Parts: sequence; structure tokens; C-alpha cells
Amino acid sequence: MKGVYIFMADGFEDVEALGTRDVLLRGGVDVKTVSITDTLFVASSHDLMITCDTTLYDMLTAKLDCTETTDKDMMIFPGGMPGSVSLGSNRSLMALMNRHFAAGGSVAAICAAPAYVLSNLDAIYSAAFTCYEGCEQRLIENGAKYMRKPAVTSGRIITGRGPGHAIDFGLAILKYLRGEDAARKVSEAMTLECE
Repeated sequence: MKGVYIFMADGFEDVEALGTRDVLLRGGVDVKTVSITDTLFVASSHDLMITCDTTLYDMLTAKLDCTETTDKDMMIFPGGMPGSVSLGSNRSLMALMNRHFAAGGSVAAICAAPAYVLSNLDAIYSAAFTCYEGCEQRLIENGAKYMRKPAVTSGRIITGRGPGHAIDFGLAILKYLRGEDAARKVSEAMTLECE
């Protein structure tokens, strides 16, 4: 599946979705938001109503082709409750994620989404990851290695720890997609300290 997409369900964590989107847009990434509901409208965990660019239904009926997918094509999953659970329990979305990853695409998830979404990824067993404290057991049981860091990149899988690390998560994705220089420039423009 070509492109960079943030998948959103009712109850998504505001800063994890919108902060990540903001960082990527600042870095020149053409990122699209996708509602997994039957409308373009999705409500955040703090009752902010967002209008997405498209719906999962529209994407699936377009008969997505994964044959030319590369590691620069990415599916992103914000956390939040019950958003993470809704994402992970959507069979069509999880099937798409596995097809996308098997074709060479990348995935990213933050907060509770690594546990509820990426635990459905067939290839998670060898990955290093981070997530919201208390959610790590699902992935550990699948053979993944937990790291208590703001963001972790492990091959084609990027994870973030929680809402306080949404910008770090976004910068990790940007660095992966556009390189260290692009991430540094965005970090400096946002007046963040660089390492």
C-alpha cells in the first residue's frame, strides 16, 4: 500500500495522532488520516471531532495494491481508549496491516496501540518496542523485547511510549522516512533540543 496513513478510531489520543501528523507535515511528508468508522468523522478521547481524509471502507473498496510497497510506505496507529482496542479488533484493518507489512511496508504505533494493534502483526516476535506502561505484556508474550524509551525503531516497526512522547514518536517516523537531517530541521524549527 503506497503512502503514509494515520488510522483513527473513536477514542484516539489527541496528541498522539495530531502531534505525529503535525511533525510529519512539517517534514514534508504527505500524510493522510483514515477513519475506520463508516464516516469521515472521528471523535478523540477528549471529544475533539476530526474530519479524516478518507475512510478504511473507501480504501478497501479501491482494491489496494501492495505489490509496489516499500519501507517508506507506512501505516500509523495512535493510542487512546477505546481507540486502540477498536483499531486492533477491526479484522479488515489487521488483515491490511499484515498484507502491507509482508509486502515490505512499515508500521508505527504509540501508547496502547503497540499492544492492541501490533500484537496482531505476524512478524512482531523479533522486534524491540516501547509502549504505555502496563501494556507491554501482550507483545512480550509474542517474543518482542520491551524497552522503556520515548520511541523505538526496530527494522520496519516504530513504537512510541505515550502521549508525552508523541513528538519524539513523530520525529522517529520522520527520521525513518526522510532522514536524520529532515528530523533535525523540524526539531529545531519546533524549538526542541537536539541530541
